[in-house]
Amino acid sequence: MNLNTSLTSTNMNNLMKAFLTGICLFFSTLFSCQQKGGEFKSVSADEFAALIADPEVQRLDVRTVAEYSEEHIPGSININVLDEHFAAVADSILQKDKPVALYCRSGKRSKKAASILTKNGYKVFDLDKGFIGWKEVGK
Repeated sequence: MNLNTSLTSTNMNNLMKAFLTGICLFFSTLFSCQQKGGEFKSVSADEFAALIADPEVQRLDVRTVAEYSEEHIPGSININVLDEHFAAVADSILQKDKPVALYCRSGKRSKKAASILTKNGYKVFDLDKGFIGWKEVGK
């Protein structure tokens, strides 16, 4: 009987260890999937158009000055995310109490900018496929 009790106790310990390991893995996976640098929402061109129809939403183009000069969404301001002073310039121009709708050419640089801005306290919406996607749907 003593042998059966120790086997049962060992099995229970192994089950408990497996359970706790599973819980730890679950939580580490959950937290590692969060976006780094803050939470922002990537939206479609249609959702973006609806957002920027609100005059309280700040429009931000994070491409280079040359790209912005060629064409841009009307009413947007330009701050190049690749500029080393991007965060400081953004803080001097943007208002933290108003949402920011931002975009770049394809959506890659804007995600970097969105991460920086959300980390600094802004509520940010990112145009998912960038200005290219915006034009593709006829905006």
